[in-house]
This record gives sequence, C-alpha cells and structure tokens, in this order.
Amino acid sequence: MRIDKFLKNSRIIKRRTVAKEACDTGRVLINENVAKAGSEVSVGDKIEINFGNNTMKIEVLKILEHAPKEKSSEMYKVVE
Repeated sequence: MRIDKFLKNSRIIKRRTVAKEACDTGRVLINENVAKAGSEVSVGDKIEINFGNNTMKIEVLKILEHAPKEKSSEMYKVVE
C-alpha cells in the first residue's frame, strides 16, 4: 500500500492530499529512508513522521484497504 494512503486509512493524517504533501516535503521516513507519496509500506516497517516540533514513530501492524474508525488504530503501534 502507498504510504500516503496508509497514513489516511490509519487516520494518522486526515486527508490523503495532506499526507502526500508531508511525503513530498521529506517529513515522512520509512525505515529511516525519505519516503515519496508512492513509496510502498508493508507490515513491520517503521515510519517516522515529523509534525513541526513533534515526531511520531510508529510500526506497521496491519494493512487494511478500508479501515473503519474502530479498526484504524489496529493498523499501527506507536514506538517510543
């Protein structure tokens, strides 16, 4: 699954266009490599997202194409 779609489906970022912008400006890393919006993410990957002064580190647990609100938090776990 594309990283921008994963961030939207997991509800880490509300809109896919915002997730795409975050990737294009270099604020998203997959396994310590800068991610483009089309970069593929898979189970076990470590994602780091820089929100201004805050940094969120997560690990991918599941890939769901359509995640209802209740299941979106099962797609990842926060690390650190």
